[in-house]
Amino acid sequence: MAHAHGKYADFEGLREQALTLRRAGLSRRQIRDRLHVHNNDILNRLLEGEPPPEWTKRPNAKDDVRGRARELRLQGWTYDQIQAELGCSKSSISLWVRDLPKPERRDPSEQAKLAARKRWEHELAVRDEERQRTKAAAAAEIGEMSDRDLFMTGVALYWAEGGKDKPYARRENVQFVNSDPGVIRVYLSWLNLLGVDRDRLRYRVMIHLTADVEGANRYWADLVGVDVSLFQRTTIKKHNPKTIRKNVGENYRGCLVIGVLQSADLYRRIEGWWNGIVLGSKPSSGKV
Repeated sequence: MAHAHGKYADFEGLREQALTLRRAGLSRRQIRDRLHVHNNDILNRLLEGEPPPEWTKRPNAKDDVRGRARELRLQGWTYDQIQAELGCSKSSISLWVRDLPKPERRDPSEQAKLAARKRWEHELAVRDEERQRTKAAAAAEIGEMSDRDLFMTGVALYWAEGGKDKPYARRENVQFVNSDPGVIRVYLSWLNLLGVDRDRLRYRVMIHLTADVEGANRYWADLVGVDVSLFQRTTIKKHNPKTIRKNVGENYRGCLVIGVLQSADLYRRIEGWWNGIVLGSKPSSGKV
């Protein structure tokens, strides 16, 4: 087919060159510049019927939205729910998912229960976020503890959780039992502040038989920084089958018992320190 312009007279030969370049992956602009064809009508005729290479196709911005709409539809979402989630029109949704099966209609009461559950889950998430903010703010109020802060904390902690001497049972020795890793860390820091040598410490785990005894021993040994072989024989606690235990699960590791050898004098000082705190306490003004 001859064209009015001389340089396009051999149209079929030019078309063959254009198709060869197209199949080699060139874009329209590259073909235009290579063949010096600057007339769009002629270029369209030269490339007629030949699809463009994949790399020249612009990605459809709605491809991801379409895919997500189909996923939601397969999960049983309605058009209204998908529209609220993705912000697209119902007509587009209908076009995208028309080949998919329609979700089964839920019982109105079931739908209401589902909506109520989602509202409650949202409420719980809001409450938990507020809870974490409050805890973080309170932790920041403490700041770095001085030696005296740690000293006073340790005395109170021991008197609340540690073993005590009784008139009917003389036990002037320092022994501390707790299941809270944070409490154990503070207690060990306090003993270090008092100058208690780590060689004087003895460790033992108290735990229910049904728990992971070996795992608990390894956990506490890692926490206090000693080899598990240095732990004393584990104390197994008996469980009353008539009661329901709540301290179960993979996070249950029993209690760690920390004893201090040759600690009668230390115990007497701890009791004296506590009495000093009691006698030195004044009625609160109500202000922190």
